[in-house]
Amino acid sequence: MAPEFPHAKTDLPTAVRLAHPALQRATTRLQVPIPVDKRVAIALWKLTTPDSYRSVAQPFGVGRSTVSVIVMEVIHAINDVLLPRVIRLCDVDGTMAGFTALGFPNCEGALDATHIPIWALEHRAAHFMNRKGYCSIVLQALMNHRGHFLDIYGGWSSWAHDARILCNSGLFCRLEAGTYFPRWDLTVRDVPMPICIIRDIAYPLLPWLMWPYTGRLDQNRAQNPVELAFGHLKARFRCLLTRLEMGERNATEVLATCCMLHNVVERSGEAFLPAWMAAEAQTFEQPHTAAVH
Repeated sequence: MAPEFPHAKTDLPTAVRLAHPALQRATTRLQVPIPVDKRVAIALWKLTTPDSYRSVAQPFGVGRSTVSVIVMEVIHAINDVLLPRVIRLCDVDGTMAGFTALGFPNCEGALDATHIPIWALEHRAAHFMNRKGYCSIVLQALMNHRGHFLDIYGGWSSWAHDARILCNSGLFCRLEAGTYFPRWDLTVRDVPMPICIIRDIAYPLLPWLMWPYTGRLDQNRAQNPVELAFGHLKARFRCLLTRLEMGERNATEVLATCCMLHNVVERSGEAFLPAWMAAEAQTFEQPHTAAVH
C-alpha cells in the first residue's frame, strides 16, 4: 500500500513538487522544453475552466495541439505519482466518529455515482447516451464524512446500472473479502455489527452496504457528504461541467485527476466560494437510476 499523503502538507505546491521529476523534459539541440511550472499551469487552467483547447492556448502563447499533449502528460504524471497516495482509506477512527455525529454509527463511507458529460464518436454515441439525452460516463465514489474521496471507479457507459458497476469494481471485491476495512465490530445488545458504508437507493442491500433510515429522523444527514463531494468537485473543476473533448480513456484519466486534486485542496482548507455552486447547478441534469432492493 502506498504511503499516505502527509495531511499537514496536502497542498497543491507540494503535489506539483512530487510530480516534478516525471514532468521534467531535457533540453535538446532542436528545442528548449516548456518549463514544468508553465505546463502545470496550462493543465490546471484546462481542468478548472470550461474553456476549449484553443481558448487555453491563446494566453499561454502555444498551439492548440500543444495544449492537448501537455494536459494529458501532466495528468498521467499526477495520476502515476499521487493518485494512490491521495485517494485511499485513511483515518478510520475520525471517519467513523464523523458519521456517528451525522446519525449513522459504525459507518466508514457514503457510496454514490454521478454522470460526467463526454463527447463520443458518432458510431459510439448510442453506447454512451443516457436517459437525459446526452453522452456520459459514470463516476462511482466512496466518500468520508467530510466529502473527501476514499475510492473512485470511473469510465463505465451511462447505460450500465450503478449496481453492475459496483459489482465489477475493486472496492466491491475488497469489501466482499473483508479486507478493505480493519476488523472492528460494534456490539449492540450482544449482536455484532460490522463496519459498513451507506448507499444510494440504486445499490443492493448487503451486510456491509446499508441504506440510511428514510423516515424523518436524520433522513439525509449521513448522505450529505455525497452532495458535498460531487458539488465541490464539479464547481472547482469546471471541465466536468461541459462535455470533455477527448477519448473515453483520457476522459477517465482526467476524472481521476480532478478527484485527486479535489482531495488535495479540500484537505488543505482552500477556500470554496458558494457562488461557484451556481454554475454547477446549471449543468446537465443527472439521470435517475432505478432502485435495487
